[in-house]
Amino acid sequence: MTGDGETWALFNASPDLGRQIRATPALWPKQPLRQSPIGAVVLTNADVDHVAGLLSLRERHPFRLIALEPVHAALDANSVFDALDRTVVRRVVVRPGQAFEATPGVSVALVPVPGKAPLYAEGENPAVGVENGETAGAFLTVGATRLAYVPGCAALTPSSVEKLAQVDVVLFDGTLFVDDEMIRMGIGQKTGRRMGHLPITGAGGSLEALQALPAKRRIYVHINNTNPILIDGSPEHVIVERAGLEIAADGMEIGL
Repeated sequence: MTGDGETWALFNASPDLGRQIRATPALWPKQPLRQSPIGAVVLTNADVDHVAGLLSLRERHPFRLIALEPVHAALDANSVFDALDRTVVRRVVVRPGQAFEATPGVSVALVPVPGKAPLYAEGENPAVGVENGETAGAFLTVGATRLAYVPGCAALTPSSVEKLAQVDVVLFDGTLFVDDEMIRMGIGQKTGRRMGHLPITGAGGSLEALQALPAKRRIYVHINNTNPILIDGSPEHVIVERAGLEIAADGMEIGL
């Protein structure tokens, strides 16, 4: 995300972040070579698929690492993230709902949504669906446009729906099409809800609620490779598109 075309804020850092940067010239370092245009990384939770890419940013380039307190606590508990020199990378703890400037012209607030602790920190009886800051949605304002980025969400509560109804663009958790998708395919033993991800369809699924939102664009993101909506022309793909929602793809750009 950029507000001025010069300085960028990343939202989460997936394990393939290095590849993403190489494929995106706007994120390439400028002269001198250590001068990256990435000025901030905003984390919505501490899941591996959202933080592992931080280790691709350990080249002593200064940036702000911004998250709610529980997410920073998860990083602090794992010494591998000390590879991000704290004298260079500033760790910024924000309060729930506190607005901050992620990059010039882009205001963001991190708002807790139903979720859970990351898998590696779950323990024996993890609480799923709690709103304690371990999982958040990022609510952005750019000029007169408002955008919500919610890549992980265990349930759409009335308060969550109310906040999503106030934005122009919604990017929402599309991990699984049906709750037991991975179990059916024989590649997992947990439902989507158990993993902290609301399925697209089924009782209480996200599709119906998102379809009813007044947003100009509603886009599924964070899509698992088991999800058949990724296959053009599949029945599931058609269901989502007929409901008026989009399916994110690598390289998608959203102008605000």
